[in-house]
Amino acid sequence: MALRRTLRWAARSYSQGAAKEWLTEGFLDSLRAVVGSSNVATAAAVREHHGHDESMHRCCPPDAVVWPQNVEQVSLLAAECYSRGVPIIPYGTGTGLEGGVNAVQVWPAPGKGGVCVNLTQMDQVSQLNPEDFTVVVEPGVTRKALNSFLRGSGLWFPVDPGADASLCGMAATGASGTNAVRYGTMRQNVLNMQVVLSDGRVLHTAGQNRRPRKSAAGYHLTGLFVGSEGTLGLITQVTLRLHGIPEATVAAVCAFPSVQAAVGSTVQILQIGIPVARIEFLDDVMMRACNRYSGLGYAEAPTLFLEFHGSECSVQEQVQAAGEVVQSNGGSDFVWAREQEARNQLWTARHNAFYAALALRPGRKSYTTDVCVPISCLPAILLETKEDLLESKLTGPIAGHVGDGNFHCILLFDPEDVEESGRVAMFAERLGRRALALDGTCTGEHGVGLGKRQLLRKEVGEVALSTMRQIKAVLDPKNIMNPGKVL
Repeated sequence: MALRRTLRWAARSYSQGAAKEWLTEGFLDSLRAVVGSSNVATAAAVREHHGHDESMHRCCPPDAVVWPQNVEQVSLLAAECYSRGVPIIPYGTGTGLEGGVNAVQVWPAPGKGGVCVNLTQMDQVSQLNPEDFTVVVEPGVTRKALNSFLRGSGLWFPVDPGADASLCGMAATGASGTNAVRYGTMRQNVLNMQVVLSDGRVLHTAGQNRRPRKSAAGYHLTGLFVGSEGTLGLITQVTLRLHGIPEATVAAVCAFPSVQAAVGSTVQILQIGIPVARIEFLDDVMMRACNRYSGLGYAEAPTLFLEFHGSECSVQEQVQAAGEVVQSNGGSDFVWAREQEARNQLWTARHNAFYAALALRPGRKSYTTDVCVPISCLPAILLETKEDLLESKLTGPIAGHVGDGNFHCILLFDPEDVEESGRVAMFAERLGRRALALDGTCTGEHGVGLGKRQLLRKEVGEVALSTMRQIKAVLDPKNIMNPGKVL
């Protein structure tokens, strides 16, 4: 029901009215005193821009937007909002897919959209420790900006969700991406965090300036805040694990006669221990969309995109072993992309799959599912999903990080069509429950946000959900940190 209501929201327009009456000049003056007049905005256009991400959730603008320049200002802003019970919504690049930045109006302040804290002007790489493979960045630094900064150092940050998201935003949502099968997700690559709590206190989750590769000291607070989606505090700095750039990199594309053959190859490649860096699945519908959108000429069949990292010798061994698995499952010969330019073209096409899917039905909205299951369950759930799409008469190209058991259906629908919107809602609900029945999760990397709160309840159970609420109540007793999300 929650998802169905959200889908209906996508069909509505949001009023461009003035900010709420509670937003007095006195309060605005207090914000201006912290960040300066030029860094506080209440114009309707600015508020609307900050009231939505790239999801299908309807726009819910905040009442004011502020741009702090440093952690001291963030702390003062939080303390000011805390004293008045005003909601705080963190904002990075706005590339999320679950409505995480929407300023929904909920208890304890119905009618208050709250204050959006745009952190993009805090954009410094604070400290690079190349010998220790660590870097400290502020919330305005994006993954592409970091890797550009690291150029020439022999290091890179591999977590790659596709969009040029902010790194602190990626930590907040527990982001993942195409390289996760080899290098892990944000959960494995964040070593420490600086977090401003709801009352303005500044927390260092692993201790100030600490950056060891491992620690057994106390509760794992860093892990608590990774994936918290702004509901526990504002992340103002992260210490990240870096990785060495491999000596050799080779990418390949391979088509298969069926979904079963493609996913079966994935499972076998992982089972025999080939250290593949990327292994992505695109179904026939998605391949057709990518060919049209990116001007490619690949077979429009279930397809794997693979990439291998290592020394020249080890990469050759990986390629040979993977090729044998592919051939045994009826896959085509590899189409290689060895040079940097060719690899970039290949992976740009994969990252543009979302926009390629939208181009299949111009003018439509999309709802992107995000289930993840144990790898052994992938063939069964993908086949059932394809059948469900046909029976539901829905357009839903499939792409996924199958090396992690994570895949996405990009469901295209007309928000004005109540019947079609209902079919999308019911399909997404069935898929989420199907993943949970296979001991999986309703969200592998996008987060819970607005639309998956009921599925979260089913996934973790009442005791775990109650424990989360208790943690939330301790860290955010006034429920002002991104209220209405996750719980």
